[in-house]
Amino acid sequence: MAALAAVDDYRALARRRLARIAFDYLDGGAEDGGALARNRAAFAALRFEPRVLRDVREVDTGVELFGRRQAWPVLVGPTGLNGLYAPRAEEALARAARDAGVPFVLSTASNSLLEDVRAASDGDLWLQLYVSQDRRIAEDLMRRARAAQFSTLMLTVDTQVHGKRDHDIRNGFRIPMPLTPRLAADVLTHPRWCWRMLRQGGSPQFLNLARSAGLGPGLRAQAGLLGRSMDTGLHWADLDWLRRHWPGRLVVKGVLAADDARLAAEHGADGIVVSNHGGRQLESAPSALQALPAIQAAASGMTVMVDGGVRRGADIAKACALGAAAVLLGRAPLYGLAARGARGAAEVLGLLRNEFETTLRLIGEPQAARLHAGVLAAGSVQRLQAL
Repeated sequence: MAALAAVDDYRALARRRLARIAFDYLDGGAEDGGALARNRAAFAALRFEPRVLRDVREVDTGVELFGRRQAWPVLVGPTGLNGLYAPRAEEALARAARDAGVPFVLSTASNSLLEDVRAASDGDLWLQLYVSQDRRIAEDLMRRARAAQFSTLMLTVDTQVHGKRDHDIRNGFRIPMPLTPRLAADVLTHPRWCWRMLRQGGSPQFLNLARSAGLGPGLRAQAGLLGRSMDTGLHWADLDWLRRHWPGRLVVKGVLAADDARLAAEHGADGIVVSNHGGRQLESAPSALQALPAIQAAASGMTVMVDGGVRRGADIAKACALGAAAVLLGRAPLYGLAARGARGAAEVLGLLRNEFETTLRLIGEPQAARLHAGVLAAGSVQRLQAL
């Protein structure tokens, strides 16, 4: 079976194979979807100014991230509840990332234990951290991640509460999933998905969180801990607390303001991710790409990454041209995973890397590490900011 042509083809196949309740959770954004739409519109607003008669026989897609060489400027970013799309999803994503030569970021809301993900991959693993009111849980997650040789901690700071997602309310989505007539009709029209869920014991569980919280297999308690018990008092000064428990690299994810980039630098963060959480939190947030230039200018030498809306290799090149050291992929590999399992996730990564390399050749810049704003057409950034 040949690879599909584009990420959108994997999205279309995932839509057919997943029950609607699962696909909408993967694909949807907050409220009316404004932030979700802006993420894609931002990339569309940018144009290249290609240069010709450049020697592009050899193209180097590699970059250095935190002093470590990787194959191209991408990470497989943190996403939760991946067990809705495939069994042992995090292990599959970690292997795909390793084979693609890039890091994998495991979510606190993963359905696999971080120890099992480490056993599945000898690649570069990062841990994304949500902090609940009982901070002993976060401390235990950090302890376990250190023991499993995760290299980097990514603190997510834009989820003080869950954004309002109308599609989840309409679908009656919650964990554990209640068996309603609507859900029953949904799953019966997707028997393959239903059978896979039954084989893994029903709704996926937050195993990572449960182990550090000392919880058993009860989904209701696990989901309540992740949702209602988030620490809404978390503050910049708490980065000192994190540093006491995490000696490795510390990245802050969810920054959309230049002043917050300065504060992250002042409080000792090694890097930041400019992100609107894939358009899933604040509906009226700007796209991360819109916010990137001002934040990159304010970042005081920190490593700046970005996520949200990447569907093409050209999108990766555009983000790097605006100053991003790397791009996090969220939905794109999940579309592949939902469409074709582990193979599909690997195919999506391969597809995006090939598109990225093609873009470098066509714009006349054979080295990814040298991408800069000069490869963009005049007026592109102004069009971006005018969205």
